[in-house]
Amino acid sequence: QVQLVESGGGLVQAGGSLRLSCVASGLTFSSSPMGWFRQVSGQEREFVAAINWSGSSTNADSVKGRFTISRDNAKNTVYLQMNNLKPEDTAVYYCAARRRGSLLYTAERAYDYWGQGTQVTVSS
Repeated sequence: QVQLVESGGGLVQAGGSLRLSCVASGLTFSSSPMGWFRQVSGQEREFVAAINWSGSSTNADSVKGRFTISRDNAKNTVYLQMNNLKPEDTAVYYCAARRRGSLLYTAERAYDYWGQGTQVTVSS
């Protein structure tokens, strides 16, 4: 059974930083493409960042230069370092995993497994 467990969310002032973590179990993590998405209540889930097995990554334009995705295959963990946070970054952040693949996947439908989400709130 695949499980993705996010942590690290919270309340932060604009300009501050947070690091989200997602620990995966039940899948071959080292070969799994991973991604972060976010969702504001009443809106569609949107892509934030993706990373493939080799560490190559891509970000949404809205977070370029501020957010960094990384992974530690020894710990089965993917991270999202968020710097210079803005109120518009407020959302529930979800970790996602795909069983296999070598590309960088930005579409929600490309992922097979999802975490429960962690709330990030940025105050102005």
